[in-house]
Amino acid sequence: MSFLISLDDAAQGTRRSFLSKSGLLLSGAAVALLAGEDALAAKGDKSTDEDVRILNTALGAELEAIAAYQLGAESGLLQKPVLDLAVTFQGHHKEHADILAKTIGKLGGKAVTAKAKYTFPTENLKSQADVLRFAASLEKGAVSAYLGAVPLFGNRDLAKAAASILGDEAMHWAVLRNALGEAPVPSAFMS
Repeated sequence: MSFLISLDDAAQGTRRSFLSKSGLLLSGAAVALLAGEDALAAKGDKSTDEDVRILNTALGAELEAIAAYQLGAESGLLQKPVLDLAVTFQGHHKEHADILAKTIGKLGGKAVTAKAKYTFPTENLKSQADVLRFAASLEKGAVSAYLGAVPLFGNRDLAKAAASILGDEAMHWAVLRNALGEAPVPSAFMS
């Protein structure tokens, strides 16, 4: 799914009506992030700066996840169905990163970029199960991070978008736990 659309094309009407009439299948998170730009621009207060900081933190984590899934994919340890799953999840993180970076730019911020090198526990990755455990731990961390970020947003549309991404991260974590033979949903609440 591509989020490469020009918001200038929406000048004839609201962005939301443009998105709904365009026939593009945008995720709820993408719509909320793009729609949030108007509300934040109208505010013009320091909450915009704080929201950009939160978005950049999320973007940094998404970029790290992309690199981690790349490491797993190139490790030679993943069997075909699991490799396909890892590439799919990496694609989700790329979509998250893309929309986060675009939103940061629309809000007047400067998006963080990927690090030249990430420090991952490669010495502990000796089997497919090790790679899955590593990915699951990153996804659980992402769930916790988004859970903490949602109430901090000044703009509620951005909070809704972050909650949508949180849901995707939680599904990744559950699927990875299931692939490891663990209970996919270990408890009724996330903390």
